[in-house]
Amino acid sequence: MTPGASRCAENWCAPSLAVRFVVVENVPSFEILIPRTGITRTIGLRAHARTGAIESTTSPPDTEAPVRLHERKGFPVKRTRSLAATLACAALALTACSSSDDADGSKDSGAESYKIAVTQIVTHDSLDQSIAGFKKALEDEGLDVTYDDENANNDQSVVASISGTLATSDADLVLGVGTPMAQGLAQSISDKPILFTAVTYPVDAGLVGSMEKPGANVTGTTDANPVVEQLDLIKEIDPDVKTVGVLYNSGEANSAVQVQWLKDAAADENIEVKEATVSNTNEVQQAANSLDVDAIYVPTDNTVISALDSVVQVGETKKIPVYPAEGDSVAKGGLATYGLNYFDLGYQTGEMAIKILVDGEDPATMAVETQKEPVIYLNLGAAERMGVELPQDLIDRADEANITK
Repeated sequence: MTPGASRCAENWCAPSLAVRFVVVENVPSFEILIPRTGITRTIGLRAHARTGAIESTTSPPDTEAPVRLHERKGFPVKRTRSLAATLACAALALTACSSSDDADGSKDSGAESYKIAVTQIVTHDSLDQSIAGFKKALEDEGLDVTYDDENANNDQSVVASISGTLATSDADLVLGVGTPMAQGLAQSISDKPILFTAVTYPVDAGLVGSMEKPGANVTGTTDANPVVEQLDLIKEIDPDVKTVGVLYNSGEANSAVQVQWLKDAAADENIEVKEATVSNTNEVQQAANSLDVDAIYVPTDNTVISALDSVVQVGETKKIPVYPAEGDSVAKGGLATYGLNYFDLGYQTGEMAIKILVDGEDPATMAVETQKEPVIYLNLGAAERMGVELPQDLIDRADEANITK
């Protein structure tokens, strides 16, 4: 057996042919999936009892006589064109499979590999999901990637340290997750492509010149919220809402933008917005307690989301519904939102990375992308704990997978 054939026995080889080597009833065989037909043929190889010639048998059987692959002397004798062609393809498939490996089973040393630095401002479910989606996109593409994962733990001095280190690294691409992290990278690195995700408004954050033409080495995906639709959802659940409180870190540029969007939308509906700002996670619970409102809105603010449990606790105690801006926070105890799926957003960012690394596209000319289809997220348990009755029509419109019970 040629080097690599044992691995071919366990895995499908040659993606265009779907061939593998198997043993059926002690008979060495090729198992072949015929492309675009769904038909599987098993071709067994055995010695003729009288002549010693190697014959093939197919399952399901062909109507024609078996093909003799070779007589005692010479090359195969073709008896049927279709089966002989299939066998030839099988041989090519196994050759391709074995030639892609070295004799010791190692991967072809000529295969392209990449180094990607993945950095995030802080740990919380939404950012973690975006990273998981990013890596899944590259895995699905079959790229050989080594990752350097870094976390700033919401500390600006660590952001600066990570960014400075990566400026002199040999990374092929750098991912910044969260606005402060992306800003630090953009300020320190000019000779490597930088992608960002979970950034609400990259223009105001100084990351790109415009959404359509970023203009430098930085581009990515934005988690800009459909704030108008989110406020409409709050009104659908509570038509009598008069005041909405908003918790955010005033030092996060993306949060300030979202708060302004909320104010603009609320003004059109004669709803008052009351603000409570924090500078770190330790201040979140006190800030939430200070709000005397009909509803609490939590933007995609990394500081507040990192302490979301504190906000949810206040909402349940004071019977104030908590509306996060994204779905992961609803699953963690928020009431409802019309928002983003961060895994999908990260996956979309990974697809942009493939365009840069494999296709050679220039970040300067790659438009910033947004998630295409925000969806409804509901938490029925949170509704009960916060004293809210969700309209049945709203529950019926939500996908079952996005309802937490």
